Amino acid sequence: MPVSVVRFNLVEPGATPASLSARYRAALEMAAYADEHGITTVQTEEHHGVANNWLPSPFAFAGAVFGATRHIAVTVSAVIGPLHDPLRLAEDIAVLDLLSGGRLVTVAGIGYRPEEYAQFDVDWKRRGRLQDELLETVLKAWSGEEFEYRGRTVRVTPRPFSDPHPLLLVGGSSKAAARRAARLGLPFFPSAHLPDLEAYYKDRLVEYGTEGWTMMPGAETPLLHIAEDPDRAWAEYGAHFLHEARTYASWQSGDIRSAVKSGATTVAELRAEGVYRILTPDACVALGLDNLVLHPLSGGMPVDEGWRSLRLFAERVLPRLGE
Repeated sequence: MPVSVVRFNLVEPGATPASLSARYRAALEMAAYADEHGITTVQTEEHHGVANNWLPSPFAFAGAVFGATRHIAVTVSAVIGPLHDPLRLAEDIAVLDLLSGGRLVTVAGIGYRPEEYAQFDVDWKRRGRLQDELLETVLKAWSGEEFEYRGRTVRVTPRPFSDPHPLLLVGGSSKAAARRAARLGLPFFPSAHLPDLEAYYKDRLVEYGTEGWTMMPGAETPLLHIAEDPDRAWAEYGAHFLHEARTYASWQSGDIRSAVKSGATTVAELRAEGVYRILTPDACVALGLDNLVLHPLSGGMPVDEGWRSLRLFAERVLPRLGE
Protein backbone atom coordinates (compact mmCIF):
# COMPACT_ATOMS: atom_id res chain seq x y z
CA MET A 1 0.00 0.00 0.00
CA PRO A 2 1.49 3.40 -0.91
CA VAL A 3 2.49 5.87 1.79
CA SER A 4 0.10 8.83 1.94
CA VAL A 5 1.21 12.17 3.34
CA VAL A 6 -0.61 15.41 4.08
CA ARG A 7 1.81 18.29 4.24
CA PHE A 8 1.28 21.51 6.23
CA ASN A 9 3.57 24.52 6.50
CA LEU A 10 0.74 26.96 7.32
CA VAL A 11 1.93 29.66 4.92
CA GLU A 12 -0.45 32.57 4.41
CA PRO A 13 0.89 35.77 2.82
CA GLY A 14 -0.69 38.89 4.28
CA ALA A 15 -2.43 36.96 7.04
CA THR A 16 -4.16 38.61 9.96
CA PRO A 17 -3.95 36.96 13.37
CA ALA A 18 -7.59 35.90 12.96
CA SER A 19 -7.12 34.39 9.50
CA LEU A 20 -3.95 32.57 10.53
CA SER A 21 -5.63 31.21 13.64
CA ALA A 22 -8.45 29.88 11.44
CA ARG A 23 -5.87 28.26 9.13
CA TYR A 24 -4.14 26.56 12.06
CA ARG A 25 -7.43 25.23 13.39
CA ALA A 26 -8.39 24.02 9.91
CA ALA A 27 -5.07 22.17 9.62
CA LEU A 28 -5.80 20.35 12.90
CA GLU A 29 -9.28 19.42 11.69
CA MET A 30 -7.76 18.20 8.43
CA ALA A 31 -5.23 16.11 10.37
CA ALA A 32 -8.04 14.51 12.36
CA TYR A 33 -9.97 13.80 9.15
CA ALA A 34 -6.83 12.33 7.56
CA ASP A 35 -6.35 10.11 10.60
CA GLU A 36 -9.93 8.86 10.39
CA HIS A 37 -9.48 8.01 6.70
CA GLY A 38 -6.24 6.07 6.99
CA ILE A 39 -3.74 8.62 5.68
CA THR A 40 -0.30 7.61 6.87
CA THR A 41 1.50 10.79 7.86
CA VAL A 42 1.23 14.49 8.55
CA GLN A 43 4.42 16.24 7.43
CA THR A 44 5.50 19.63 8.69
CA GLU A 45 8.65 21.71 8.76
CA GLU A 46 10.52 24.65 10.28
CA HIS A 47 11.44 28.10 8.94
CA HIS A 48 11.89 31.38 10.78
CA GLY A 49 11.23 35.04 10.14
CA VAL A 50 9.46 34.47 6.81
CA ALA A 51 7.13 37.26 5.68
CA ASN A 52 4.48 34.76 4.54
CA ASN A 53 4.16 33.29 8.06
CA TRP A 54 5.87 29.93 7.44
CA LEU A 55 5.47 27.67 10.48
CA PRO A 56 8.40 28.23 12.89
CA SER A 57 7.41 25.74 15.63
CA PRO A 58 6.85 22.27 14.18
CA PHE A 59 6.94 20.44 17.51
CA ALA A 60 4.22 22.64 19.00
CA PHE A 61 2.11 21.89 15.92
CA ALA A 62 2.94 18.18 16.17
CA GLY A 63 1.73 18.13 19.78
CA ALA A 64 -1.60 19.64 18.72
CA VAL A 65 -1.93 17.05 15.94
CA PHE A 66 -1.26 14.21 18.35
CA GLY A 67 -3.96 15.54 20.65
CA ALA A 68 -6.45 15.48 17.78
CA THR A 69 -5.54 12.06 16.36
CA ARG A 70 -4.96 8.44 17.37
CA HIS A 71 -3.03 6.70 14.62
CA ILE A 72 -1.37 9.07 12.16
CA ALA A 73 2.36 9.76 12.36
CA VAL A 74 3.84 13.25 12.30
CA THR A 75 7.11 13.78 10.46
CA VAL A 76 9.03 16.96 11.17
CA SER A 77 11.05 17.34 7.98
CA ALA A 78 13.16 19.01 8.91
CA VAL A 79 14.08 20.52 12.23
CA ILE A 80 17.03 22.90 11.84
CA GLY A 81 19.22 21.23 14.46
CA PRO A 82 21.84 23.90 15.21
CA LEU A 83 19.15 26.45 16.09
CA HIS A 84 17.99 24.32 19.04
CA ASP A 85 19.37 23.74 22.50
CA PRO A 86 20.23 20.02 22.49
CA LEU A 87 18.92 19.26 25.98
CA ARG A 88 15.63 21.08 25.45
CA LEU A 89 15.16 19.41 22.09
CA ALA A 90 15.75 16.00 23.67
CA GLU A 91 13.10 16.80 26.29
CA ASP A 92 10.56 18.11 23.78
CA ILE A 93 10.90 15.08 21.51
CA ALA A 94 10.73 12.69 24.48
CA VAL A 95 7.50 14.29 25.70
CA LEU A 96 5.93 14.16 22.23
CA ASP A 97 7.04 10.55 21.84
CA LEU A 98 5.34 9.68 25.13
CA LEU A 99 2.17 11.62 24.29
CA SER A 100 1.85 10.02 20.88
CA GLY A 101 2.90 6.49 21.74
CA GLY A 102 5.82 6.66 19.33
CA ARG A 103 4.22 8.43 16.37
CA LEU A 104 6.80 11.23 15.97
CA VAL A 105 9.45 11.07 13.24
CA THR A 106 12.15 13.74 13.32
CA VAL A 107 14.44 14.55 10.42
CA ALA A 108 17.36 16.71 11.61
CA GLY A 109 18.93 18.98 9.01
CA ILE A 110 21.16 22.02 9.18
CA GLY A 111 19.10 24.29 6.93
CA TYR A 112 20.25 26.53 4.10
CA ARG A 113 19.28 30.06 5.17
CA PRO A 114 22.03 32.07 6.90
CA GLU A 115 19.46 34.66 7.97
CA GLU A 116 17.79 32.08 10.24
CA TYR A 117 21.11 31.54 12.01
CA ALA A 118 21.56 35.29 12.33
CA GLN A 119 18.10 35.64 13.89
CA PHE A 120 19.08 33.25 16.70
CA ASP A 121 22.68 34.50 16.93
CA VAL A 122 24.08 31.12 15.90
CA ASP A 123 27.33 30.99 13.94
CA TRP A 124 26.57 29.79 10.41
CA LYS A 125 30.17 28.61 9.96
CA ARG A 126 29.85 26.25 12.95
CA ARG A 127 26.64 24.59 11.81
CA GLY A 128 28.25 21.21 11.07
CA ARG A 129 29.93 21.00 14.47
CA LEU A 130 26.77 22.16 16.21
CA GLN A 131 24.76 19.50 14.39
CA ASP A 132 27.23 16.81 15.49
CA GLU A 133 26.92 17.97 19.08
CA LEU A 134 23.13 18.07 18.93
CA LEU A 135 22.76 14.56 17.53
CA GLU A 136 25.28 13.05 19.92
CA THR A 137 23.64 14.82 22.86
CA VAL A 138 20.04 13.79 22.19
CA LEU A 139 21.06 10.15 21.74
CA LYS A 140 22.82 10.21 25.13
CA ALA A 141 19.97 12.14 26.72
CA TRP A 142 17.33 9.60 25.72
CA SER A 143 19.16 6.87 27.66
CA GLY A 144 17.94 8.46 30.89
CA GLU A 145 21.46 8.13 32.32
CA GLU A 146 23.84 10.84 33.45
CA PHE A 147 26.41 12.03 30.92
CA GLU A 148 28.93 14.81 30.44
CA TYR A 149 27.70 17.82 28.50
CA ARG A 150 29.74 20.99 28.01
CA GLY A 151 31.83 20.30 31.09
CA ARG A 152 29.05 19.37 33.46
CA THR A 153 27.10 16.25 34.42
CA VAL A 154 23.48 16.26 33.25
CA ARG A 155 20.53 13.90 33.06
CA VAL A 156 17.40 14.25 30.92
CA THR A 157 14.08 12.82 32.07
CA PRO A 158 11.63 11.37 31.30
CA ARG A 159 12.85 8.65 28.97
CA PRO A 160 10.93 8.44 25.68
CA PHE A 161 8.31 5.83 24.89
CA SER A 162 10.16 4.41 21.87
CA ASP A 163 12.94 1.87 22.38
CA PRO A 164 15.82 2.48 21.99
CA HIS A 165 14.81 6.06 21.15
CA PRO A 166 12.37 8.10 19.03
CA LEU A 167 12.85 7.75 15.30
CA LEU A 168 15.54 10.26 14.31
CA LEU A 169 16.91 10.62 10.79
CA VAL A 170 19.71 12.81 9.50
CA GLY A 171 18.60 14.90 6.56
CA GLY A 172 20.62 16.61 3.87
CA SER A 173 22.05 16.50 0.37
CA SER A 174 25.77 16.48 1.17
CA LYS A 175 28.39 13.83 1.82
CA ALA A 176 28.96 15.44 5.22
CA ALA A 177 25.33 14.70 6.17
CA ALA A 178 25.65 11.11 4.93
CA ARG A 179 28.88 10.62 6.93
CA ARG A 180 27.25 12.09 10.03
CA ALA A 181 24.31 9.69 9.79
CA ALA A 182 26.55 6.66 9.19
CA ARG A 183 28.95 7.50 12.00
CA LEU A 184 26.10 7.70 14.50
CA GLY A 185 24.24 4.69 13.10
CA LEU A 186 21.21 6.84 12.25
CA PRO A 187 18.97 6.52 9.18
CA PHE A 188 19.67 8.94 6.35
CA PHE A 189 17.04 11.14 4.69
CA PRO A 190 18.41 12.59 1.42
CA SER A 191 16.59 15.79 0.56
CA ALA A 192 16.03 14.63 -3.04
CA HIS A 193 16.33 11.47 -5.12
CA LEU A 194 20.12 11.04 -4.87
CA PRO A 195 21.09 7.39 -5.49
CA ASP A 196 24.82 8.19 -5.55
CA LEU A 197 24.58 9.80 -2.13
CA GLU A 198 22.61 6.83 -0.83
CA ALA A 199 25.40 4.53 -2.05
CA TYR A 200 27.98 6.76 -0.37
CA TYR A 201 26.05 6.50 2.91
CA LYS A 202 25.94 2.70 2.67
CA ASP A 203 29.71 2.62 2.09
CA ARG A 204 30.24 4.75 5.19
CA LEU A 205 28.08 2.37 7.24
CA VAL A 206 30.55 -0.38 6.34
CA GLU A 207 33.48 1.91 7.12
CA TYR A 208 32.13 2.84 10.57
CA GLY A 209 30.78 -0.62 11.36
CA THR A 210 27.29 0.78 12.03
CA GLU A 211 23.81 -0.07 10.78
CA GLY A 212 21.31 2.18 9.09
CA TRP A 213 18.89 2.67 6.22
CA THR A 214 17.68 5.40 3.90
CA MET A 215 14.30 7.07 3.48
CA MET A 216 14.80 8.72 0.12
CA PRO A 217 12.24 10.58 -2.00
CA GLY A 218 11.37 8.80 -5.22
CA ALA A 219 12.57 10.00 -8.59
CA GLU A 220 9.06 11.38 -8.96
CA THR A 221 7.45 12.79 -5.81
CA PRO A 222 5.24 15.69 -6.89
CA LEU A 223 3.24 17.85 -4.50
CA LEU A 224 -0.39 17.04 -5.22
CA HIS A 225 -3.70 18.85 -5.21
CA ILE A 226 -6.87 17.01 -6.22
CA ALA A 227 -9.64 18.71 -8.19
CA GLU A 228 -12.50 17.70 -10.45
CA ASP A 229 -11.41 20.30 -13.01
CA PRO A 230 -7.62 20.84 -12.97
CA ASP A 231 -7.78 23.58 -15.63
CA ARG A 232 -10.14 25.63 -13.47
CA ALA A 233 -8.09 24.93 -10.35
CA TRP A 234 -4.84 26.04 -12.02
CA ALA A 235 -6.54 29.22 -13.22
CA GLU A 236 -8.03 30.04 -9.82
CA TYR A 237 -5.39 28.72 -7.42
CA GLY A 238 -2.15 28.31 -9.35
CA ALA A 239 -0.79 31.53 -7.88
CA HIS A 240 -0.67 29.88 -4.45
CA PHE A 241 1.58 27.11 -5.72
CA LEU A 242 3.73 29.64 -7.57
CA HIS A 243 4.11 31.69 -4.40
CA GLU A 244 5.52 28.70 -2.54
CA ALA A 245 7.73 27.66 -5.46
CA ARG A 246 9.18 31.16 -5.77
CA THR A 247 9.78 31.34 -2.03
CA TYR A 248 11.76 28.10 -2.13
CA ALA A 249 13.67 29.28 -5.21
CA SER A 250 14.68 32.49 -3.43
CA TRP A 251 16.27 30.43 -0.63
CA GLN A 252 18.06 27.74 -2.60
CA SER A 253 21.47 28.29 -4.12
CA GLY A 254 22.70 26.23 -7.05
CA ASP A 255 24.23 23.51 -4.87
CA ILE A 256 21.06 22.88 -2.86
CA ARG A 257 19.37 19.70 -3.99
CA SER A 258 15.74 19.39 -3.01
CA ALA A 259 12.66 17.46 -4.08
CA VAL A 260 10.88 20.84 -4.07
CA LYS A 261 13.03 22.78 -6.51
CA SER A 262 11.42 24.87 -9.21
CA GLY A 263 12.69 27.35 -11.75
CA ALA A 264 9.22 28.49 -12.77
CA THR A 265 8.38 32.18 -12.89
CA THR A 266 4.78 31.86 -14.11
CA VAL A 267 1.86 29.59 -13.32
CA ALA A 268 2.04 28.14 -16.83
CA GLU A 269 5.73 27.26 -16.36
CA LEU A 270 5.00 25.75 -12.97
CA ARG A 271 2.24 23.57 -14.38
CA ALA A 272 4.49 22.35 -17.21
CA GLU A 273 7.33 21.62 -14.80
CA GLY A 274 5.44 19.00 -12.77
CA VAL A 275 6.83 19.66 -9.29
CA TYR A 276 3.33 20.76 -8.26
CA ARG A 277 0.42 18.91 -9.89
CA ILE A 278 -3.33 19.39 -9.82
CA LEU A 279 -4.95 16.08 -10.77
CA THR A 280 -8.37 14.50 -10.98
CA PRO A 281 -8.89 11.54 -8.65
CA ASP A 282 -8.59 9.15 -11.60
CA ALA A 283 -5.34 10.73 -12.79
CA CYS A 284 -3.90 10.57 -9.28
CA VAL A 285 -4.65 6.86 -8.98
CA ALA A 286 -3.17 6.27 -12.44
CA LEU A 287 0.16 7.79 -11.39
CA GLY A 288 0.95 4.60 -9.50
CA LEU A 289 3.26 6.35 -7.05
CA ASP A 290 4.59 4.63 -3.93
CA ASN A 291 4.51 7.91 -2.00
CA LEU A 292 1.70 10.44 -2.47
CA VAL A 293 2.13 13.88 -0.90
CA LEU A 294 -1.01 16.00 -0.73
CA HIS A 295 -0.46 19.72 -0.09
CA PRO A 296 -3.98 21.03 0.57
CA LEU A 297 -3.08 24.47 2.00
CA SER A 298 -0.10 25.26 -0.21
CA GLY A 299 0.97 28.89 -0.43
CA GLY A 300 -2.04 30.26 1.41
CA MET A 301 -4.59 28.15 -0.47
CA PRO A 302 -8.15 29.05 0.63
CA VAL A 303 -9.23 26.66 3.36
CA ASP A 304 -12.42 25.64 1.53
CA GLU A 305 -10.41 24.60 -1.53
CA GLY A 306 -7.96 22.73 0.69
CA TRP A 307 -10.84 20.76 2.15
CA ARG A 308 -12.17 19.91 -1.32
CA SER A 309 -8.77 18.52 -2.29
CA LEU A 310 -8.39 16.51 0.91
CA ARG A 311 -11.87 15.00 0.70
CA LEU A 312 -11.40 13.98 -2.93
CA PHE A 313 -8.06 12.38 -2.01
CA ALA A 314 -9.44 10.52 1.01
CA GLU A 315 -12.71 9.40 -0.55
CA ARG A 316 -11.86 8.87 -4.24
CA VAL A 317 -8.14 8.16 -4.35
CA LEU A 318 -7.10 6.31 -1.20
CA PRO A 319 -9.72 3.53 -1.40
CA ARG A 320 -8.47 2.65 -4.88
CA LEU A 321 -4.75 2.51 -4.13
CA GLY A 322 -3.25 -0.95 -4.11
CA GLU A 323 -6.14 -2.43 -6.10
